[in-house]
Amino acid sequence: MLYLYTLDQPERYLHLLRQTLPDEAVACWPQEVDAAAVTHAAAWAPPAGFFARFPNLHTVFVMGAGVDKLLQRTDVPDNVTLIRLTDAGMAQQMTEYCLYGVLHYQRQMDRYARQQQERLWNPLDTRLARDVRVGILGLGELGGKVALDLARLGYRVAGWSRRPRQLEGVRCLHGEAGLRELLPQTDVLFCVLPSTPETRHVLDAETLALLPADAALINAGRGSLIDEAALLARLDAGALRFALLDVFAEEPLPPTHPFWNHPRVIITPHVAADTVPEDAVQQIAANLHAQAAGLPLNGVVDRDCGY
Repeated sequence: MLYLYTLDQPERYLHLLRQTLPDEAVACWPQEVDAAAVTHAAAWAPPAGFFARFPNLHTVFVMGAGVDKLLQRTDVPDNVTLIRLTDAGMAQQMTEYCLYGVLHYQRQMDRYARQQQERLWNPLDTRLARDVRVGILGLGELGGKVALDLARLGYRVAGWSRRPRQLEGVRCLHGEAGLRELLPQTDVLFCVLPSTPETRHVLDAETLALLPADAALINAGRGSLIDEAALLARLDAGALRFALLDVFAEEPLPPTHPFWNHPRVIITPHVAADTVPEDAVQQIAANLHAQAAGLPLNGVVDRDCGY
């Protein structure tokens, strides 16, 4: 049996799963079921202890790209296979979110907004896409597509990842040396890395200082990637043009947080890329069929790597 837990559109997901998997038993929380019959779960942010009541659980489909919080739980045994969504409609949304931030920088919308407040009519110099250097931290399923999409639009794109990658039209760097090479050559930095012990505060006071004066930062990965105090210091000093932030160390962002009223910060409430139910269900179904046939699965989480 596949047991579903989601507070986001549960009836829609249940309908799609039953429609796509007519030969499978599918139930949705809070429906009572025989716990011993549950072998698969599809879930996003279930309450503590949720998985412990299923003694025969062997696969959990994570209904999102991030798995950091699931890996921190104590109710998911090590022998349970974790499978994350590898796109599910999120990659296109990530491109759109990144492109908005890049265009905000390229077309100097932040400066025109300030001029509007001052009732100042002052056309600024035009900057073309080929003159904008976009750096992308994270070249996985989402970041890789963003990099390729922006390169096709004519931007000068470079990307960084833990391991070596090759993407057509994208300058790919990796490792500590690669990060230190990338940052000083970046006008707009887009972060879409997963949250792992290795990526925590990858952007701290030291690495943020490597970005050129007048650079912009977009974070749509995880809040833990950035030392928020260090970012505030850079913004206060005018060392960064602006930061477009979708994720934060604490969510929802506390009302007293200085980001809310900072003139160089744009806030969105973790909406850069939402899971598309139809795409998510298709991925879950494809992996269920592959698992039953003994074929390779897509999106299996490496617990040691954290993604």
